[in-house]
Amino acid sequence: MEKAVITCAITGVLTDPSQHPVPVRPEELAKEARRARDAGASVIHIHFRRQEPGMGRFPTWDPVVAKACCDAIRAECPDLLLNLTTGVVGDDVSGPLACLEAVRPELAALNAGSLNYLRTKKDGTWAWPPMLFDNPVPKVDKFFKAMKALSIVPECECFDTGIVRSVGLFVETGLLTGPIHVSFVMGVASGMPAKASWLPLLLEELPAGAHWQSIVIGREEVWAVHKKTAELGGHLRTGLEDTFYLPDGSRSASNGPLIEALAKTARDAGREVASPAEAKALLLP
Repeated sequence: MEKAVITCAITGVLTDPSQHPVPVRPEELAKEARRARDAGASVIHIHFRRQEPGMGRFPTWDPVVAKACCDAIRAECPDLLLNLTTGVVGDDVSGPLACLEAVRPELAALNAGSLNYLRTKKDGTWAWPPMLFDNPVPKVDKFFKAMKALSIVPECECFDTGIVRSVGLFVETGLLTGPIHVSFVMGVASGMPAKASWLPLLLEELPAGAHWQSIVIGREEVWAVHKKTAELGGHLRTGLEDTFYLPDGSRSASNGPLIEALAKTARDAGREVASPAEAKALLLP
């Protein structure tokens, strides 16, 4: 099997930095990227947060902030590949597109279909008001076209099985060309569960030649999926966006220990971990 590319999801969308050790400011992101790089990561997946004091739990699409954060990471670890978020609710995609233009990352996440984004609390009430994470085809196509114009490779994030199958339809119709990257997003309550047994079935639905990885949201259960992903030849992702918990159930103090554990998972499955240069050769045209 080819070497395993490890991605670090370094900070996430709404995780409160006053409660969890997520980086917010450019210098914090750069230090965490170095920890991840030293532990085995070759790709950094990035969300951006507001920089005003006390506002770091809220996202921003300010391209000035995006460029400052990515410039700091590139200065600290110039060989890392950057993967920017583009996930936004609604029709207005100007913010994500402005960030892509400002940063010109090697890769960018592209949410490949819509999902009712739901979760309940223990008392049976909604954890948040039910919302639709809307990604209709015209919106998806805007991102495909923008990424192609900027020479950015899309990473198609799939929260459900029908979305996985839609990627093949995007290829058939010519909306998606070039390297095909598919991420199975598992563990969202209203999406695919974090179950390793699902992976062989999902692989049957991939377009021929697609690169794939698992994005697993949750606690200790995520590690069984990572193990199976490594055994089946997929690439690997973890980080404080996806989980706070190490395989033994303890909380991680930074992204570094999570990436170290994921690299060990790859090696235990007989896989070598790709360097950033090797990841570039594997993933990019």
